Amino acid sequence: MRIAIFSDVHSNIVALRAVLESYSSRDIDEYICLGDVVGYGSNPDECATIVRELVSTCIMGNHDAAVAGEMDYTYYYDAARNALDYHAVLVSKENRDWLKALPYTVERDDICFSHGSPVDPRKFDYVFNEEQARGLLPSFDSLKRVTFIGHSHLTRAFAINVEQAVPVREVTGPLIQLEEGWKYIVTVGSVGQPRDNDARACSTIFDTEKDSIEYIRTDYDIAESARRILKAGPLAADFGKRLFLGI
Repeated sequence: MRIAIFSDVHSNIVALRAVLESYSSRDIDEYICLGDVVGYGSNPDECATIVRELVSTCIMGNHDAAVAGEMDYTYYYDAARNALDYHAVLVSKENRDWLKALPYTVERDDICFSHGSPVDPRKFDYVFNEEQARGLLPSFDSLKRVTFIGHSHLTRAFAINVEQAVPVREVTGPLIQLEEGWKYIVTVGSVGQPRDNDARACSTIFDTEKDSIEYIRTDYDIAESARRILKAGPLAADFGKRLFLGI
């Protein structure tokens, strides 16, 4: 089975369409989104509709929770908070209800899907460095073999095994081959706002038969995405400018 797993669309419909087009030739059996469909970009409602109609599972991201009225985001910096206020108006009732009902984690067989850390997922903790990965060691027994996360917009993955002298090690793509005895935390990158210094949209494919995870980078019309953001008055211009740099 080949599972397309992506995250952090952030209302970037141009990037989302490009990623889905890239998936169309890759024999995908199932689509899963790890959250943050909305926030930052210009087309939250359109992106929510596309994702809602496509995926078998979508996880609650912090921006989704904010727009759905499920969390207090008054402490967010002004530009992010203003974007969320704006998106709460743009998103249809149908899509808002869908966002509101999203689960914080989904587990099946030996896989977990979460937006941030699977430990207390409502806190949306990050796992993008070795220290944070080490923080999962006390929960090793309860972790699934593979946990897919988003949230940081990065492409960091860690293998964890409490029985090893070095219990946490970073693993790198573009292809990750799973090994017996290890558990994995895999950050799938961001479709709509990459922050790993690569401006291309990022997504993944999990091949359950080959036991492998592949990172996919997709070119898209960044200038058009930025233009849409600049055209939307309440959105900060920096949300568009940073797309060119992948930061």
